[in-house]
Amino acid sequence: MAEGLDARLTEAVCRLLGRPLHDRERVGIAVSGGADSMALVSLAARCWPGQVEAATVDHGLRPESTAEAALVAQWCAGHDVPHASLKIASALEGNLQAAARHARYELLGEWQQQRRLNWLMTAHHADDQLETLVLRLNRGAGVGGLASIRARRGSLLRPLLGEKRADLRRWCEDQQVPFVDDPSNENVRFDRVRTRQALAGCDLIDPTGLNRSLDALQEADAALSWMVDRVGKKSLLLKEDCAILSRTDLPAELLRRLILRMIAHLNPEAENPRGPSLDQALVQLFDGKTVVLADCTLTGGECWTARRAPPRKLR
Repeated sequence: MAEGLDARLTEAVCRLLGRPLHDRERVGIAVSGGADSMALVSLAARCWPGQVEAATVDHGLRPESTAEAALVAQWCAGHDVPHASLKIASALEGNLQAAARHARYELLGEWQQQRRLNWLMTAHHADDQLETLVLRLNRGAGVGGLASIRARRGSLLRPLLGEKRADLRRWCEDQQVPFVDDPSNENVRFDRVRTRQALAGCDLIDPTGLNRSLDALQEADAALSWMVDRVGKKSLLLKEDCAILSRTDLPAELLRRLILRMIAHLNPEAENPRGPSLDQALVQLFDGKTVVLADCTLTGGECWTARRAPPRKLR
């Protein structure tokens, strides 16, 4: 429900920080102009007056984006919220949504540092959580993937994960906060849009219960990472040109994570291999064979060894 959103926001931030936000702390809000982020910036300005700044990232993908940034700037100017428009300089390549997300967070991180903001908040909500969970279930994600959107990652906070999209929109309507509807949110070329449409009208999911389950998954993910740290200190040798895993009698999930650490050491720029390719690699390595993952060659046997694969020759 939209009523009481401001109180719930301060409670959520207090929960994420383990304390109330201090009077001298400054908060940056990522605002696209959509109802979710406009609700967040208006709520934050009400909860922490004089402590809030906003930034809008113009991806340059739609002709309307400049006008949307101007709408945000106009609202902020009328509510004593400093605003910055950030433009992505280079063209986006590959998966547009993934590339836009990466560029957006990079720009926001630079802005946060330049403005010396203690915290950066985004307006991800319960519907985003559910959509992400369903998308990752469809892709066969493991524990780490199913842990979904993190409520806190360093100084990045997502305090609206317990709120529904409809309530944020209603808040904007009730408080006469302007917002825009991004037409790309209706483009069925995107998996997320199709998932959103499939879930539309579903009221079986309780955001509180969903977040409890996701918290449990995140705790399990953290416990696995802790175990990998302990095992890695004794069994994983990282050299300049290779990585050697001396113990392979471990649960498959720990071995997957150790392989990813070997790859990250040798090829930090590589994307993590996905579940099916990792599972196939495990089978091959247990058979003492050699596999190539993320431009790294891994060889099985009593110990598992990883090296950067030689450059591929152009034909």
